Amino acid sequence: MNDKRTTDNDFDVQLPLDIPLSFAPRESRHGASPSAPHALLAGAQSRLVFVGVCFVIAFAVVALRLTDVMIFHHLHDDQVVENIEQQQRFTQPLRATLTDRTGEVLAISLPTKSLYADPKNILDAKAAARGLIKVLPDLNYDDVLQKLSSERRFIWLKRNLTPDEIYKVNALGQPGLEFESENVRIYPAGSSTVHVVGLTDVDGNGLSGMERALNSALEKNEQTKTLSLDLRLQHVVEREVQDAITTFNAIGGTGVVLDTWSGEVLAAVSLPTYLPAQVSEANDEQRFNRFSLGVYELGSVMKVVNTAAALESGKIHLGDFFEASQPITYGRFRINDYHPVHRPLSVEEIFLYSSNIGSAHMAMQMGTKYQREFMCRVGLCQNLETELPELGLPQIPSDWKDLRAMTAAYGHGVAFSPLQYMRAVSTIMNGGYLTPITFMKRDPVDHPLGQQVMSTRTSELVRRVMRANVTSDEGSGKKAEVDGYCVGGKTGTAEKNQGRHYEKDSRISSFVGAFPMTDPRYLVFVMIDEPKPTKQTYGFATGGWVAAPVVGHIIAQMGPLLGIPPMDENAPQVLAKTQLTIRTQKNDSDAH
Repeated sequence: MNDKRTTDNDFDVQLPLDIPLSFAPRESRHGASPSAPHALLAGAQSRLVFVGVCFVIAFAVVALRLTDVMIFHHLHDDQVVENIEQQQRFTQPLRATLTDRTGEVLAISLPTKSLYADPKNILDAKAAARGLIKVLPDLNYDDVLQKLSSERRFIWLKRNLTPDEIYKVNALGQPGLEFESENVRIYPAGSSTVHVVGLTDVDGNGLSGMERALNSALEKNEQTKTLSLDLRLQHVVEREVQDAITTFNAIGGTGVVLDTWSGEVLAAVSLPTYLPAQVSEANDEQRFNRFSLGVYELGSVMKVVNTAAALESGKIHLGDFFEASQPITYGRFRINDYHPVHRPLSVEEIFLYSSNIGSAHMAMQMGTKYQREFMCRVGLCQNLETELPELGLPQIPSDWKDLRAMTAAYGHGVAFSPLQYMRAVSTIMNGGYLTPITFMKRDPVDHPLGQQVMSTRTSELVRRVMRANVTSDEGSGKKAEVDGYCVGGKTGTAEKNQGRHYEKDSRISSFVGAFPMTDPRYLVFVMIDEPKPTKQTYGFATGGWVAAPVVGHIIAQMGPLLGIPPMDENAPQVLAKTQLTIRTQKNDSDAH
């Protein structure tokens, strides 16, 4: 039969498992529709495509906006670029710590907050400015108002706020005021070490002193840097020099302690000084570094160098005598003695009486060429090399003729920084070794010995003369004596050069002392600038009255601080190394 029958079973439809049952084919009065399932699937797919397109469009809009903000917009907004770079530049790692040789902190960086503003977000510049000067009274209203009214997006208002200041600014509730994390450099020793340690600017860059010298290493913050200073000695020297300045109504002064074996600077003070946090308020005198940058005609302390040169030349011996009865006249110049003895003097006596006339005669006998060559040999002709960037240049005339040599013999006509002078004397004291000067702590065992530039014999003879200058009645350094520490030294008083002439009432008084003279380890130099005579000093303001006592006071405190035991200065083994017989007549034999 050709009869065909159609039933519901002719549609064998397999429904997907994830299609809801409500989408299943249903019978109608016209029968089941064979295209219904496909229509439903097509509708679902269309909706999914539509949703996907919407997401793509949304992401595209966001991406385009970010591109505009981050690239194209900033290409046309140099100020925003500047602001971002400025903020990034001030976010720096902590700077390495500086300590003294005992571990005491001299400079350290601590995290802090600085206040800035985005003027675009300031609703009322005048109200904000009034509020800020109330809680930060050191700010200026007009200056703050001008900043808050600018078109810039980033304006510093105050750096390194205290916690209390931060709290008060936050309490203002002013939008547009923000804080930036920074680092502040703290100097616990304050004014005492500022000329050595130095300073950084507000952005953490070294400006002076060891902060500048070690800037790159400190920025890397690899490890703590240890300086050669001993903070205990630093305070002692500062106190004693300041007392002398006050007592003699002087304009300033300096004091330095040097280790003659290692070349380490243990203390270095320049007065007047200033607090690091108040550098903007300090005057030129306070900021000036007298011990390494200042260059001075030092006067008779240079007789240490002249005497060493004379003995080292081989042409002069301690028992030799020189005429000192009459002043030396050279053209229109006249060389006199401050306290003339009016008789021939031995080399020892020339040192003890501090005779300018005798020293000038010694310079002529050893030879002007040799005198200058020896000064260069002990480091006085070349620029001083050390870490500290503030260094004065030595002033030595190129036309080294007879008059130059004679005046240089007693410290006039040549000028050096105290630190450079101390290096020369250290060489004479330590056996003749020109040891490099350093402000960094050195290994107590492994340190540079330096080049030997003179004989140990000459070194020993000069030590004996310096010791006699403190112990004998004729010596000018008696007030530097400290029982048990065997001190030796030399005074100096120099009239200050004012243009083309010297001022008699404007002087520099100094003293260089070493101890123990059996084998000098420590050198102490003090210079007082323009001291005035007092009744207590009987109208004198010379090195013997002004500076020698200061060195003595420093040494008296140094000994116990450094654990140096006092010695019996009259013990035979001590006298054998330090005693010297004063020659008063010609033909006496040389010292032994």
